[in-house]
Amino acid sequence: MPESDKVFAGSVPENYDRYMVPLIFQSYADDMARRVAARSPRAVLETAAGSGVVTRAVAAVLPPDATYVATDLNQPMLDHAKLRQGADPRVSWRQADAQVLPFPDGSFDVVCCQFGAMFFPDRVKAYEEARRVLRPEGVFIFNVWDRIEDNVFAADVTDALAELFPDDPPRFLARTPHGYNDTALIRRDVQDAGFSDVAVQTRADQSRAISAQHAAMSYCQGTPLRNEIEARRPDALEAATAHAARKIAARHGGGEISAKIQAHVIEASG
Repeated sequence: MPESDKVFAGSVPENYDRYMVPLIFQSYADDMARRVAARSPRAVLETAAGSGVVTRAVAAVLPPDATYVATDLNQPMLDHAKLRQGADPRVSWRQADAQVLPFPDGSFDVVCCQFGAMFFPDRVKAYEEARRVLRPEGVFIFNVWDRIEDNVFAADVTDALAELFPDDPPRFLARTPHGYNDTALIRRDVQDAGFSDVAVQTRADQSRAISAQHAAMSYCQGTPLRNEIEARRPDALEAATAHAARKIAARHGGGEISAKIQAHVIEASG
């Protein structure tokens, strides 16, 4: 994975939260919150917290005496998440690598991670760390995107940029967010980390945007895809966004639009 795939800096955190969260992340965050709450945890750890969409959703359903530690390797994303969360004595924030967690063994009832595993250089190591910090009856809950063909707007944007940069098409979306989609591999990685009970559910939903421009802005300017576009031509960001918007509008229409998204949700214990 190129280092640029992991760079969420500059205006990306704000645009990610403004555009990407309502487009594709909020419904899965709500699903994650329901799964976490069903375990009635008293101590929760979130890894790869990003801009805090899961943090906000889970904190809203936790009891007053629960504790919640939100971590992320990327400090700008964590800073943005903390600002969005507001004051909450149950929630603490810490920059941390999911592969080397700075917590004692058996510290948490639940470890959760939304759409972060695709970015881990060593996924088995990250899963081993999640298992290490869990209590004996604890559960690790995480999700990853399915293949790009089942996530329509992401595929549309990728196709549009291939037209704009035919000699060197930006492939961030296919390579990283949608590149870890083999459920057999995911199950094997989780089991290799020591979990004995692994459940995988594929969950489809609808991605909704107020316009094709909104969908194009989300992917082109709210993710590290922006880094790939600007690496090809520093002044190309607006033109690339506009081209992606035209591609989406041609397929889905010019007003409010919707399309399929799909992800795998994994719950591991034992």
